[in-house]
Amino acid sequence: MKFIIVFAALFALALAAPAEDAVVLKSESEVGPESFQYAYATSDGVEAEAQGQLKNVGSEDEAISVKGSYSFVADDGQTYTVNYVADENGFQPQGAHLPVAPEA
Repeated sequence: MKFIIVFAALFALALAAPAEDAVVLKSESEVGPESFQYAYATSDGVEAEAQGQLKNVGSEDEAISVKGSYSFVADDGQTYTVNYVADENGFQPQGAHLPVAPEA
């Protein structure tokens, strides 16, 4: 019985695996002591980029601020893009497909 369960789980996993592997089309990065940036793109439509900067260097309030975006092609064939800021106020995504909280 255990063999059948394990076999069924592995079979389902194999069916869910993507048919082809993505190829990296673009890969750039630059990392410094107080900043970074990167960008990449793959053949399956995934793209991402981000820039980060250390703020308040050397102080008790030192934090990193990141601004970036990523996009992907979903199962429905549409490309979805998320632009975001991540800083001392948390991760703040924006995208046409994302729900927006009502104003308080």
